[in-house]
Amino acid sequence: MATTLAKAAEGTVAEQLTHAARIEHVSKSFSGPAGSQLVLDDINLDVAPGEFVTILGASGCGKSTLLNLVAGLDKPSAGSIETPGGRPALMFQEHALFPWLTAGKNIELALRLRGVAKADRKPEAERLLELVRLGGAYGKRVHELSGGMRQRVALARALAQDSRLLLMDEPFAALDAITRDVLHGELTRIWAETGLSVLFVTHNVREAVRLAERVVLLSSRPGRVAKEWTVDIPQPRRIEDADVAELSLEITEHLRGEIRRHGQH
Repeated sequence: MATTLAKAAEGTVAEQLTHAARIEHVSKSFSGPAGSQLVLDDINLDVAPGEFVTILGASGCGKSTLLNLVAGLDKPSAGSIETPGGRPALMFQEHALFPWLTAGKNIELALRLRGVAKADRKPEAERLLELVRLGGAYGKRVHELSGGMRQRVALARALAQDSRLLLMDEPFAALDAITRDVLHGELTRIWAETGLSVLFVTHNVREAVRLAERVVLLSSRPGRVAKEWTVDIPQPRRIEDADVAELSLEITEHLRGEIRRHGQH
């Protein structure tokens, strides 16, 4: 009954929000020896409550910079960013787990920082490990976990922040193809079960199409919103599905065009 009431309350909050994130006219410049460099230019993007959006673009187009701005790790040079549901949770490309702590204690650290009472931390950490299908791994050290298992723990730790917006910066890029495929399936399952909003950065077109409800392509140098696609392919999807491949080819052609237009190789 408590879980049902909690989910109902979450649903009510989500219904009251018009957006999980709103990025309005955001630009970002960095100063260097050669002067000021414009990395992002006039970005406008909304993420709806419960929506899964991927940001796609060539290396150096400002994808990670944009995610850091949404996370509040840096401030835009111009424009504004709103995350009405509270501070977003952020999952990095590297798992960034503390090797001297167990899987469970890594998650408990996030719970402690969130203000969860000590007596409630272990049960909640175990619940989150079950959610990412790592039940029984509470006492395992980081070195005992495979790359895929470490990323599952990192995901559980991000979920422990209890944010309604999850930011993911190429979290599966370093994994082998089979492990990445499995984690794609797990992420879409968790997204469906929790109703989270997800903003996911990648340079992998197939990954973007497999996961997202909407794909946003950034141009290069500086990053601007070049084009968006709504992905009307039912979940669960497979990366080898014909519909996924077809849309991926279309997006890839636009990505290549952006790369050629900006003189990248």
